[in-house]
Amino acid sequence: MNFQSFCKKGAAPFFAAICIFGSLASAQTMAPDGFNKDFRVAERNNVYCAGYVQTSPIDTSQRLVGAVDEQDGWFYSQNNYVYLNIGSSSGVKVGDMMSVVRPRGQVKTKWTAKKSGLGFYVQEVGAVEVVRVKADVTVARVKTSCDNFLLGDLVRPMETRVAPVFEQRPALDLFADPSGKAMGRLFMARDNQELVTREQIVYVDLGAEDNVKVGDYLTVFRPLGKGNLFINDEDEAVSARVSDFQSEEYRGGRFSNQAARKSGDTAKGRVVRTDKAKEDRPANIRKVVGEMVVLNVKERTATAVIVRTAQEIHTGDWVEVQ
Repeated sequence: MNFQSFCKKGAAPFFAAICIFGSLASAQTMAPDGFNKDFRVAERNNVYCAGYVQTSPIDTSQRLVGAVDEQDGWFYSQNNYVYLNIGSSSGVKVGDMMSVVRPRGQVKTKWTAKKSGLGFYVQEVGAVEVVRVKADVTVARVKTSCDNFLLGDLVRPMETRVAPVFEQRPALDLFADPSGKAMGRLFMARDNQELVTREQIVYVDLGAEDNVKVGDYLTVFRPLGKGNLFINDEDEAVSARVSDFQSEEYRGGRFSNQAARKSGDTAKGRVVRTDKAKEDRPANIRKVVGEMVVLNVKERTATAVIVRTAQEIHTGDWVEVQ
């Protein structure tokens, strides 16, 4: 049998088998609408290293107190061995996973109306796995590090978190009316970012006391005309009295394209400027700039991930439960 004959007779069944196998595999992993059934709005470090702001006191009794290579520096990361000040009497066992957190201090921000404060920020540094348990100390290996570990960081049993499942939604409505539900502010972003976009972590001043729940979608918006990064120091229009906008022939400077509108029904009044033009428009006009999903809820705040944007999102933007 020559090569061409083989290709004609053997290639078709071969590719048919590949297609059938691919279809079976796809049927096992893909939802009817074409999306993976297990596709979630956040994964990995956006789930376990997102951080949070809480008001309730944090347990400071269990912490990192040493490291095998502490003579070489102050920072520790993945696969380094560290010592925890907990022993066999605490019930810890080999194979246990412990999360490592670092309280960073009270949150002080102008981006909230909650006068009694929002609480303190807790950074989630990573996780360690217990490899040896002694009477009064435990040896653990850094399993995952989202930042450098420091001696003094706190440890606690790791809680299982599952991010909300991704769902198909209508296109982002840039002209959505207010929902009338709880409304707050984006007061901080992870790593102190001021401009954020998709898949980045932010913190809002809506929490359990506002009936916010994990999986809630929040619209991100700002008042119309707000949010520019730069201040334009140019005049918005040229005065009709300014010359040099006309030609030598027609002398049309008074009616130049740069000239502003005059007020009055016979155009004998003052120049109508932007501030004056906006005085009597409805107060609830807003600019929708994105959408986020709540990942973690504390007493007065929530941690969220941005899932859709119309442009960059700023700290200080408003949020509203959909």
